[in-house]
Amino acid sequence: MRVALFSDIHGKILLPFKLVDLYQKETGNKIDFILQCGDIGAYPDLENLDKATIKHAQYDRDELGFFDDFTKENQEIKSFLDYLNINMICVRGNHEDHDFLDHLEKENDQDSLFPIDIYKRVFVCKSGLKQELVIENETLSFVGIGRIGDRKGRTEKRFIQDYERTEIKKLLKTKDIFDVLITHDKDDSGQRGYGMSEIRTVLDQVIFHYHFYGHTGEPFKQETDFNGITQSVKIKELEFNESGILERGCMIIVTKENGKLDIEIVDQKLTNKMTKFNWKAQ
Repeated sequence: MRVALFSDIHGKILLPFKLVDLYQKETGNKIDFILQCGDIGAYPDLENLDKATIKHAQYDRDELGFFDDFTKENQEIKSFLDYLNINMICVRGNHEDHDFLDHLEKENDQDSLFPIDIYKRVFVCKSGLKQELVIENETLSFVGIGRIGDRKGRTEKRFIQDYERTEIKKLLKTKDIFDVLITHDKDDSGQRGYGMSEIRTVLDQVIFHYHFYGHTGEPFKQETDFNGITQSVKIKELEFNESGILERGCMIIVTKENGKLDIEIVDQKLTNKMTKFNWKAQ
């Protein structure tokens, strides 16, 4: 099984799928799923854009890619997604239409994840719940924790909600060992004044082989977590730099074969083939 991981796509919903298609063609290695660490840019109604998205969208229409390409059917996009036949599973970030996502989450209250787009290829997983990806005789177990933390006790919907904390408390009682934790925010063990305390608690009390996160704007980095067990990986945001290229560590591949996990940092020689100026035409 191979799973591609991305973070902070900010409306460029098609870009992870196109990068996966490119990766498969260049390497001959099949990708089975995409996991995405939040800031999807899921805004189906432009009246509900947050201030940051409005600001960026003035200069970059890609910020509105969910509205443009994933709320009403485009036959070309549908044909491409059907051909690729891969689903993307996301956690919520802080730049989403949370009222829209709340409505869908309540409609799918018996499911651990729910589709959010017209093609039913983009899913959001509920925070704190056990999830499994299954391909033939291989299973990858993961948990997602969405939104961001706040040390000031604010309750706006971009911050973790009480019902999600309840699910996380249930998770802490498990004796299971998980392959992957995906979060939008990082834990709160740093000195920069932000992070989510619930992530730190989960990492201290539940065993994960890997933790992937985004949000912070920091470069890609991989290090052993404070718990001494988990490999912590900051995925570089899927953003084009001033030269119009994607930076190192924006695309990670997790492979699970015969129960063994490995990760690959996709080389920039591959990702550089998809630039700010050509990716939509690829």
